Amino acid sequence: MEGGTSWVSHCFDHTARDMGEFDSLSELSDEGHKEVTSVSVNLILPDDLLERILTYLPIASIIRAGCVCKRWHEIVSSKRFLWNFSHVLSQKPWYFMFISSVDPTGYAYDPVLRKWYSIQLPCIDTPNWFIASSCGLVCFMENDSRSKPYVCNPITKWCKKLEEPPGLKISDYSALAISVNRVSHNYNVSIVKSKQVPGNFFQWDLSIHIYDSKTMCWVTPLTEVLTGWRAGDESVICDGVLYLLIYSTGGGTPVNRHGLITYNLSSRSPHGLLMRTLIPVPCSLTCGRLMNLKEKLVMVGGIGKQDRPDIIKGIGIWILNGKEWQEIARMPHKFFQGFGEFDELFASSGTDDLIYIQSYGAPALLVFDINRKQWKWSQKCPVTKRFPLQLFTGFCFEPRLEIAP
Repeated sequence: MEGGTSWVSHCFDHTARDMGEFDSLSELSDEGHKEVTSVSVNLILPDDLLERILTYLPIASIIRAGCVCKRWHEIVSSKRFLWNFSHVLSQKPWYFMFISSVDPTGYAYDPVLRKWYSIQLPCIDTPNWFIASSCGLVCFMENDSRSKPYVCNPITKWCKKLEEPPGLKISDYSALAISVNRVSHNYNVSIVKSKQVPGNFFQWDLSIHIYDSKTMCWVTPLTEVLTGWRAGDESVICDGVLYLLIYSTGGGTPVNRHGLITYNLSSRSPHGLLMRTLIPVPCSLTCGRLMNLKEKLVMVGGIGKQDRPDIIKGIGIWILNGKEWQEIARMPHKFFQGFGEFDELFASSGTDDLIYIQSYGAPALLVFDINRKQWKWSQKCPVTKRFPLQLFTGFCFEPRLEIAP
């Protein structure tokens, strides 16, 4: 791929390499031809202080630092460095954009250095796999059988294949979510499966399956039949609660086509209580995208026209406080127009303080900073649209070095 920075050239493995000695630099000053000697930081700083400095660098700079010399490589590869790195502020989330509809090639955007990197994702075969991320780990699930989940760290390439989840091998709809504990690094993966009851379009079987990395086992704490609603492919875990976007199937008079239900993962009640937790969406949506921003549920939604709810007229961002939605931003019209022709469906994901929004029909990527209330285009992705029906999609993840599945 052209135009991007190759991530492979900056990656370091976890085995010390034989590298040449780091030479100090010296230069001559033109002023009076007086010789000035610069002192190498590598020579005057002790390991612990150099290690402390390196932990505060952007992750791409840490990777490059590991290629400077043997000493620096050993420092950034050490367990102590990774432990210290885990205790600094979280890295700004990156966004991986798939540039093909048939293979998983793409670029990752670094919002700190405002650069795109060409990286190869482990495990994944096609862009239409189910994808979820949390705290440095990304979970992929194959789209056809929906029974082959993987958890990986896209930066270090550590990867683990999970046992197949129980229940239906093939479902009409599936929603994937992952939640990683920042202290213990244990994680839960949830898969919600939804299948139409034979002969009844208005009723849908729903089952929730949870994987616990401590026990390395799946459990199915709940199965239920929804009437007038079905699950889709949008779910997220926030502060121990699973949030699931559901879609009206008719048979009643719902105000909107979307709704939100919740399930407490800690209680894991087997009783059919899901519809009692129904939270209406804030307005008529063309689509909704759920994300966890600092253990708060945030939804990015396409706002439908009053008379034509399937036609998008804008994009809003809401945060859930209890059972009430609070609108925190609406995309300015100039950015909405900047996407060109905007379909009613779009990709959006986020973590920490950043939200990424991308049209399926173009490689343009818009970034919203919640703290600063600031909208900004990313640097132009080093790819051009080659044919009218070419599609783009992507996902957001936090780059970490110390977390392994």
